[in-house]
Amino acid sequence: MSLYARITGWIVLLFGLLYFALPLLGLAEFSLKARRGVYSLDAYSKIIGDAEFQQTFLYSITMALVTIAFGIVLVVPTAFWVRLKMPWARPYVEFLTLLPLVIPAIVVVFGYIRLYNTSSWLPLTGSILGTNLLLAFGYTMLALPYMYRAVDTGLRTIDVATLTEAAQSLGAGWTTILSRVILPNVIPAVLSGAFLTFAIVIGEFTLAALLDRPAFGPYLQRIGANKPYEPFALSVMAFAITWACMGLIQLANRFAKHTKAAAR
Repeated sequence: MSLYARITGWIVLLFGLLYFALPLLGLAEFSLKARRGVYSLDAYSKIIGDAEFQQTFLYSITMALVTIAFGIVLVVPTAFWVRLKMPWARPYVEFLTLLPLVIPAIVVVFGYIRLYNTSSWLPLTGSILGTNLLLAFGYTMLALPYMYRAVDTGLRTIDVATLTEAAQSLGAGWTTILSRVILPNVIPAVLSGAFLTFAIVIGEFTLAALLDRPAFGPYLQRIGANKPYEPFALSVMAFAITWACMGLIQLANRFAKHTKAAAR
């Protein structure tokens, strides 16, 4: 590689870093100006001490965990079965998993309200539990493209057919094969999808707002309309959560590579 190409690469890299880092630094710097004349963490302490913040954040974490569980139960068996028995169906399944990227969340939530309102055949919106289930299903749909591709990529790295045949020769059933053979081998991929799902659920607004659920996304919007510094502190915290999830994905991938290298 020539010196000119190296210099150009470094310039492009630095420009990209500054393009993304400077707005974040400005956001963080402004969130520290709640006390006139000095930097302070007053905005962060007010947010953390807010009972509504605690309630909405805990609710979103709970819904994220439920969504991750739904996603694993739905995606892992589907991706496994498609790879093992139905490779011809893979393009169709991939197309279905991409639909949440082109169908707006507001269309989905209005469909939920239309189909499952209190006057419908299945009035899920008439109870807190039913509405929470609808929200979890909606979150699962939004995270489906990322969860499915993460799991499918993980399945590509293992010999699914050989592992399944070996387990069957030892008398294992399909449930045992999935839970004790396939799932442990794709844990890093599942964790990647899980962390992306967590980041999506924490910041999602449309579904939670229109289903009237006490989630973190609508709380962030309400704070932004009424407070001067607290919204910026919340934005910094949301970015930190997202980047923490991305960092955990990288750690999971590195752990997988080291595990495979040690096994060899």
